[in-house]
Amino acid sequence: MEGLTTIQCNFGPQETMERLEAEIKVRGMTVFARINHSALAKEAGMELAPTNLLIFGNPKGGTPLMQAGQTIGIDLPLKALVWQDARGKTWLSCNEPAWLAKRHGVDVGNDKIIGMLASLLGAVAARAANP
Repeated sequence: MEGLTTIQCNFGPQETMERLEAEIKVRGMTVFARINHSALAKEAGMELAPTNLLIFGNPKGGTPLMQAGQTIGIDLPLKALVWQDARGKTWLSCNEPAWLAKRHGVDVGNDKIIGMLASLLGAVAARAANP
């Protein structure tokens, strides 16, 4: 899917989510929310394989992007989805910062910030997904 990076995880959904949250905090970012889609589906009387969304970020990275194009605020803070497929494999999916910038017409003057976010997001995801 364009603009979405998905990597297979070597841990189950719970452990992957815990590792992801810890890695985010270690890197000085704030976890704003953790949404358990599976639990919410169960409350609605439906079933959903493990699916959890983590919303996180740092205003120092996001604010300059919103100053360049406020509509990117609909996609910030950053998000990561940890989910399990029908075969029991766990995956971690994230929006690519460059794709978000392109989507919202954020000017090239923010390439350094976008690159830093992409690098940071990639490192966080890799550490959460792999030993």
